Amino acid sequence: MSKRNTPVENDGPAGGEPHGHAETLPFDADTLREECGVFGIFGQSDAGALTALGLHALQHRGQEAAGIVSFDGERFHTERHMGLVGDYFTKQSIIDRLSGHASIGHVRYSTTGETILRNVQPLFADLDAGGFAVCHNGNLTNALTLRDQLVRDGAIFQSTSDTEVIIHLVARSRKRTFVEKFVEALWQLEGAYSLVALTNKKLIGARDPLGIRPLVLGDLDGSPVFASETCALDIIGAKFVRDVENGEVVVVNKDGIHSHFPFPRVPPRPCIFEYIYFARPDSVVGGRNVYEVRKRMGRQLAKENPIKADVVVPVPDSGVPAAIGYAQKSGIPYEMGIIRNHYVGRTFIEPTQQIRKLGVKLKHSANSAQVKGQRVVLIDDSLVRGTTSIKIVQMMYEAGAKEVHLLVASPPITHSDYYGIDTPDADKLLAANHSLEEMRKIVGADSLQFLSIDGIYKAMGHKKGRNAAVPQFTDHCFTGDYPTGLTDRTGKAQPKQLSLLQEAG
Repeated sequence: MSKRNTPVENDGPAGGEPHGHAETLPFDADTLREECGVFGIFGQSDAGALTALGLHALQHRGQEAAGIVSFDGERFHTERHMGLVGDYFTKQSIIDRLSGHASIGHVRYSTTGETILRNVQPLFADLDAGGFAVCHNGNLTNALTLRDQLVRDGAIFQSTSDTEVIIHLVARSRKRTFVEKFVEALWQLEGAYSLVALTNKKLIGARDPLGIRPLVLGDLDGSPVFASETCALDIIGAKFVRDVENGEVVVVNKDGIHSHFPFPRVPPRPCIFEYIYFARPDSVVGGRNVYEVRKRMGRQLAKENPIKADVVVPVPDSGVPAAIGYAQKSGIPYEMGIIRNHYVGRTFIEPTQQIRKLGVKLKHSANSAQVKGQRVVLIDDSLVRGTTSIKIVQMMYEAGAKEVHLLVASPPITHSDYYGIDTPDADKLLAANHSLEEMRKIVGADSLQFLSIDGIYKAMGHKKGRNAAVPQFTDHCFTGDYPTGLTDRTGKAQPKQLSLLQEAG
């Protein structure tokens, strides 16, 4: 291995994962789990530190692990750790080890692969063409099929992450240039991906042909920056340049920025859940301010479901913008009837059953002064299993609410996701197995209503709602309309994603 490609690596404690992590149990599994966040910068002397800042802004997209790879002109440097960005990447000793003018980083919530250190990204390999680091937001729906074939052909995998498939495909390509090898690998993928990759000469950003997962291009004093969301540009003072387009491969080197469109051009179908739940409210996704979109969802919810009530209460934090929109449209006063404790971790080590029952109260507490004797409109962004909704509704009654009307600012979730959102299987999705009235009885509310699929499209700015022939977003969780093949799920080899798109085009 040549000196310039030898990764100087620190993967945290010996043994793979911190003591106790395997026993960690969530208080509340009733939510859509975050995907991942990616970041990359080229041409800054403190690239590693800037990447750490960018990952801080993307922390909401993944809180299990974080990693950074930098390149100093001779060597790659790697830091990968379980836990939050601030647990490690605020330490000067770690930042000092990430020297170099180019860097990429990743925050992770696992949707494919176990929660162990060897799956933490960026992943690094020393290829014939030099060092190659890559990080991925999304999920490949044919990763297991590709992996099985690669293993049969002699590949040796070091992780259980679907991202490692990309490294092997690039390594086995017989194309001449690295970009050609990279593109040939992308042609074989199915599913959703936003990728940021680093070599000893290039920084690369790429989105899948439908643009399901987000990726933006920014500029910091002439240095190109890639990030999952614009909030990561804001934190380092970079300017937003544009979205990386669906199916685009952007290559950055010392000579500038080079854009490639190696795939058939098709209409984009970004994931609608970026607007409903995942993106930070201050981000701009696809030209839309996320906070304003969520308020419009609340206003549309008020149009479709007017309720005679005394107070509008959000389920914090994700229900806040929609609740503001509902209150503005309905004229019903908005109050913080639930207070969220921001200093409670996502997990608790080996909790007793009694502690687990109290878990929701550690996160949310009723503000009795605002709900006692009131008819409450309770606004949440989504309803998954229903277990949290049951507890929150009950909390409102225990605080003295006269009536509780639960309104959800998105349609019923009836199908699982396979593109990077960790949703339960369909048999555990409340809306997939119960009628509206059955769900109302289960959560215990006086009424339960959802925003319609047409309504959410109207809130996104499509006046005619969802055009079933040409949907503008990836909305399969509500409709069952999966825009790509699901080879691993069906167990059947399917035409490659791009072949399907060519036929559709």
